[in-house]
Amino acid sequence: MPLDAAAAVARANELRDLHHSERTELDVLRRYWTGKQRLPAIIPADAPAEVREMARIARVNVIDIVVQALTQALFVDGIRARDEETGDDVTVPVWQAWLGNRMNKRQAGLHRATVAYGTAYTVVTPGEPVPVIRPVSPRQLTAVYGADPDWPVMALEKRPTAGDWRMYDAESVYVFYAGERGFELLGEPLLHGVTDRTGAPVCPVIRYRDAEDLDLEDEAEPEVSAGLAGFASSQTRVVAGQVAPLMSLQDQINLTSFSLKAAEWYSAFRQRWIVGWTPEKADQRMRAAASQLWTFDEMPDDVQLGEFNETTLDGFLKSREAALKYAATLSQTPVHELVGELVNLSAEALAAAEAGRDRKVDERKTGLGESHEQTFEAVGSLMGIDIPDDAQMVWRDTSARAFGAIVDGLGKLAQMLGVPQQELWDRIPGATQQDIRRWKAAAAQGDALAQLTGMLDRQAVGGPDPEVDPDDGDNG
Repeated sequence: MPLDAAAAVARANELRDLHHSERTELDVLRRYWTGKQRLPAIIPADAPAEVREMARIARVNVIDIVVQALTQALFVDGIRARDEETGDDVTVPVWQAWLGNRMNKRQAGLHRATVAYGTAYTVVTPGEPVPVIRPVSPRQLTAVYGADPDWPVMALEKRPTAGDWRMYDAESVYVFYAGERGFELLGEPLLHGVTDRTGAPVCPVIRYRDAEDLDLEDEAEPEVSAGLAGFASSQTRVVAGQVAPLMSLQDQINLTSFSLKAAEWYSAFRQRWIVGWTPEKADQRMRAAASQLWTFDEMPDDVQLGEFNETTLDGFLKSREAALKYAATLSQTPVHELVGELVNLSAEALAAAEAGRDRKVDERKTGLGESHEQTFEAVGSLMGIDIPDDAQMVWRDTSARAFGAIVDGLGKLAQMLGVPQQELWDRIPGATQQDIRRWKAAAAQGDALAQLTGMLDRQAVGGPDPEVDPDDGDNG
């Protein structure tokens, strides 16, 4: 049964304290991800304005490139299962809920938050005409887990656009207003009715993780209040996303870029000096700076001329390039996407250069695919639809391979190994489930028309119809 008002407020306040502790660390990750990380520590507080400006523009945001390179290869195009009677691929009806929630567009934000922070969520609640699927950043939602690692015990979500907070448990949704004195419960709890495959009610929050780590729970277990004792938070303390491992390297790249800019500003050009003479007026300084031949009428023996050589920038550039290559190695990002060196590479060479990233993408597709299937399980519970056990996500192929080579390989599979052609259609790059359904419908219609045309041709020449038994009917 739902919690009473006092118990609900107490749980929400405990979860909000946990949320604030997590949010502090997640905000640091957000700043590094968006290129707003701190300035190099070597800059003193009273540094000139131009020095602070150089430090600001010297932040070369490598982390965002790593995140984008991974998430731009993660797009879900459908969910499918096998028909038990015919053995054909069928589209699971809950796919309409995905389309109705515009998840074709919103999945990019879900995958991007998962990859960057290490964790993200979807919240599934009743709606019309289909259940509502909402991707949520971990900066806005905190969930705690018990013995079941798949479904949380409860979760608290901050909804900035709605101006309220929502707490979810296995039976109800509680809506709160956060005032100066803490939470105030707004109205009666809402029922959501989500159940898992065992028929037990569950909290309608599904967790997405960038990578699985069996030691993460023990290391990330936070200090919680007595009311939440025994539960573990799903996030922070130890983060398995793409941002945290690259933060130190990002600082190194920023420091090298700042040193490069400082060298360009102060010593990348030759500077001349004079000992024994000081210009009295500004126009004398300007003429001296622009003059190619200097002469001094008074005390020529006491005047010395000289110049400083310019600083060579090659060392800074090579240092930054080495750091970028190191970042590419650590993150399994193709080097040419960070360094920008891509000269006349064939499709095969480009595929080889991106092999490491492709392996990393495949691992994410496996983990994120299971979370997507769990989301569809919650959607199916609200729609009264059973999700087949063999249902699986259909991911878009974004690997760097020549289209002609792929089609040639698929043709050889059909001709040399006898694989049915229609079974290979979903392996065509860029083909969606809607495309495949149209192709199959057109193929079925073409077969029917071919049979009808053949029958009419045989009747026109007086030939027998193979579908009609000549012994049928009255032969007398």
